[in-house]
Amino acid sequence: MRWYFLTLFAIAAMVVGLAGFRGTRSPNRPLEFLNDMDNQAKIKPQTSSEFFVDGMGARKPVDGTIPMGYTLPEIPAQSGGYQEFGFGQGKDYFNTGRFGDYWGDGFPAEVTVDEGLVRRGKERFDIYCAICHGEAGDGKGVTSNFGVNNIANLHLPQFADPSNAQYRTNGSIFNTITHGQGLMGAYGTNVVVHDRWAIIAYVRALQKEAVTDAGAPAPANN
Repeated sequence: MRWYFLTLFAIAAMVVGLAGFRGTRSPNRPLEFLNDMDNQAKIKPQTSSEFFVDGMGARKPVDGTIPMGYTLPEIPAQSGGYQEFGFGQGKDYFNTGRFGDYWGDGFPAEVTVDEGLVRRGKERFDIYCAICHGEAGDGKGVTSNFGVNNIANLHLPQFADPSNAQYRTNGSIFNTITHGQGLMGAYGTNVVVHDRWAIIAYVRALQKEAVTDAGAPAPANN
């Protein structure tokens, strides 16, 4: 029994000696039996590298190359260049969804409501909206499976029925897309103005389809 305890003590002393006490400091590099990918063959941003001759980890683009699909804007954003890419900042209905102090309905003159607009709206809706609102706009998106509650069902009367006292007009929905509401973040910096109206056109198409499938006459187009 004595040898058992002596052996156990020796093993414990060896483990403590090799591993050290938790919280102690040492200038030496610790022993890593499992490094958990702490050391990887990669270059972190703004760091040096002995691999390259100039010692810089960040590499400059090859002279004369331009990223695919990218061109420098002619006007800086702070000088109004944002409009070149469709992010208008005007005060009209097209850019705000408002007529003075009131939300407008229908679509602005700058938008042509046709099959192409609805198709574009579906593309943008599937990218930005469907994950929460669902592909059908019924609020049963992926996030609803992970405890995210109160996701708007766009087929409810307050969204789809103009006679409802809480009806959300096109302008009101445009404002929500632009600035967000509740748990929904703002998409004004991600979705250009024209595409916001395209999303609204697609939402109205989804609502009409849902009403038609239910066997009731579709609401009039505003």
